[in-house]
Amino acid sequence: MTVAQSWRMTGKHAKAPKAYDAVGLERLAMHYVARYATSETRLRGYLLRKLTMGDEPESSALIVATIVAKMVRLGFVDDPAYAEMRAGALLRRGYGARRVAGALREAGISADVVHTAIEAVPISSSEAAERYAKRRRIGPYSDAIPTRELRQRAIAKLLRAGHSYDDSLAVFNGWE
Repeated sequence: MTVAQSWRMTGKHAKAPKAYDAVGLERLAMHYVARYATSETRLRGYLLRKLTMGDEPESSALIVATIVAKMVRLGFVDDPAYAEMRAGALLRRGYGARRVAGALREAGISADVVHTAIEAVPISSSEAAERYAKRRRIGPYSDAIPTRELRQRAIAKLLRAGHSYDDSLAVFNGWE
């Protein structure tokens, strides 16, 4: 139990954490995959967190692995499809390939699937940088008078968003 959970649970109306059996855990997994697009790693982490809140034995990790395998077999969890969907969403929002790859690796997606998912999205890296600048109103999409300092800050924002230096500079070619 984390500190925040113990803090919230103190008091006279605090309920004990619910202990899940295999059926309850599978029902919880079904509810989770029905509500959220997720990867195998995230589903496994979610179920393990639910187990640690209750008083299940440590051997229940095998139950979690079985449930996750069943969700994959039934097609409710599909890492390549999740990676392509998430990569498309992040690239359309204007994030760069490095930032997208980091988000997918954090979700537990393998490197080859990450590369394939990013390549499958029909948005170029320069177009994604342009979208990010437009959405954040930086550079040529800003109302500010262009100065050297504003240009450097805007390029730094694009670099932090995962874009290459060349794509970041290309956004500012006409901003003088």
